[in-house]
Amino acid sequence: MSDNRGSPAEETGPRYLEADLSRVKTVPIAARPNKVRPSEFAVPPDNDAASRTFAQFLASLPDILVARDLLAVIDAIVAAHRANRAVVLMLGGHVVKTGLARVLVDLVARGVVTHVAMNGSAAIHDYEIARFGGTSEDVAAGLRDGSFGMAEETGRGLNEAFALGMKEGWGMGESVARALAGLEPLLHPDLSLTYQCWLHKVPATIHAALGAEIIHQHPAANGAAIGDTSHRDFRRLAGSLPALNDGGVVLNVGSAVVMPEVFLKALTIARNLNEGKPTGFVTCDLDMQRHYRPRMNVVERPTLGSGRGYEITGHHEIMVPLLTWAVIEAIERG
Repeated sequence: MSDNRGSPAEETGPRYLEADLSRVKTVPIAARPNKVRPSEFAVPPDNDAASRTFAQFLASLPDILVARDLLAVIDAIVAAHRANRAVVLMLGGHVVKTGLARVLVDLVARGVVTHVAMNGSAAIHDYEIARFGGTSEDVAAGLRDGSFGMAEETGRGLNEAFALGMKEGWGMGESVARALAGLEPLLHPDLSLTYQCWLHKVPATIHAALGAEIIHQHPAANGAAIGDTSHRDFRRLAGSLPALNDGGVVLNVGSAVVMPEVFLKALTIARNLNEGKPTGFVTCDLDMQRHYRPRMNVVERPTLGSGRGYEITGHHEIMVPLLTWAVIEAIERG
């Protein structure tokens, strides 16, 4: 029998094409635009320790990428405060339970933050810290025997506050603040954003997600009361947003789903009722990782055609104090 496959020398494989680098056209570096210059580089600490200040630290940051964005957000908050524009702070639960209440309450007390909006998780941690001096349970351990989220005092106290709020025409945030006020002396009233906002006459709204919060498991849970008070707070948030027009700031800190969704709907109501305003404001999503909804519903869509949106990624327990200190430093410096 004959072999028609041919000899190895006659076999052909793929034909490989190679770019001829000798024909490549180069350009002089002097004609190339550069995105990074030495003048933008970070600066080490001054040799004179006594002269080092927080303002000097901020000025030492590289004028590049997110460091530049952070300084821009700081400037926007300071400018909004000086121009009497709204600064809306939206929170997720993790922000409260990582020990940031004092610095956020300080922004409220100084009149920098004009509205605090939080999801239900944040409100629960806020309530427990103020009333009991502790929060954040071991979810895995409690899930095994069905005890997770079943704290009697937390569930009853908050649900009864909502029921009374529905009866009296209060929002959910106002209902929680009034309930805490009625429980004085509290262990840590200074650490409750809902309570401190109420004392400083700054709106604090709570935006519930039915079935997503531990207090909805409690026998005292009343769906009508939860819906009524939280929907009132939704309307109150929409009522605060027109003050963002031409220079306000929205900060979304640690909420990946609820607050971005609520904000987008509240914004469309505000624009529907105010001839397309507010526009020309700054938004910033500040979280440990980037998510779709905050990027689209906070950073991009609301600022489309006007304003500016930023994404700054970092741990809350570092980034929030850094941002707060920077804002206060700039305001006091004048």
